[in-house]
Amino acid sequence: MTTTLNKAPRALKAAGLAALVAAGTLAGALAGAAPAAAEDKSPWMLRVRGVAVVPDEGASISPIGGDVSIDNSVIPELDITYFATQNIAFELILGTSKHDVSAKGTSVGGVDLGSVWLLPPTLTAQYHFIPDGKIRPYVGAGVNYTVFYNEDTPQGIDIDYDNAFGLALQAGVDFAIDDHWVANIDVKKLFLNTDVTINNSIKADVDIDPWLFGVGVGYRF
Repeated sequence: MTTTLNKAPRALKAAGLAALVAAGTLAGALAGAAPAAAEDKSPWMLRVRGVAVVPDEGASISPIGGDVSIDNSVIPELDITYFATQNIAFELILGTSKHDVSAKGTSVGGVDLGSVWLLPPTLTAQYHFIPDGKIRPYVGAGVNYTVFYNEDTPQGIDIDYDNAFGLALQAGVDFAIDDHWVANIDVKKLFLNTDVTINNSIKADVDIDPWLFGVGVGYRF
């Protein structure tokens, strides 16, 4: 059975690249500014974001060939940030997403592979260039561990996804609302790979590699 899934527009992925580059450029331009003292602030910050999860998928499937298609998802995301210093912070990113999956271009045609949930808790180390400015750009990098669960597959198909570690890149900007609240724009690129086994006979090496485009608010205690 063939399932046609909507692919993310290439313009959206290009926008993600542009956002990462722009954030880095802005950060470099502002890095020389001396931030104000922030001893009175708590080191803890919480953010809540709405996030579009846009897989940039690809696969090698043996022995039937072909590729994989994974649809997009929109999810809530909770982020817990700890400022170790005024500029250096660590952020734990929590969210889970459900995706429909299909194989395409195989020797047996298109194959509906049902759906699966992904839980990729991600920890990034961040550098905040102007932590007390009105506009506060930051960049980050880290690791994630992706857990696959609640597979819902068509009758007669059994699929096993291997959990795995991956890398993460991040860029974003906080816009100060007052002494505690900020508005936030954030872009992340996760590098997720999983080994998939279908009916104990078909093997697939799948790159999911999603972009995460987030908008939300944050509160510094």
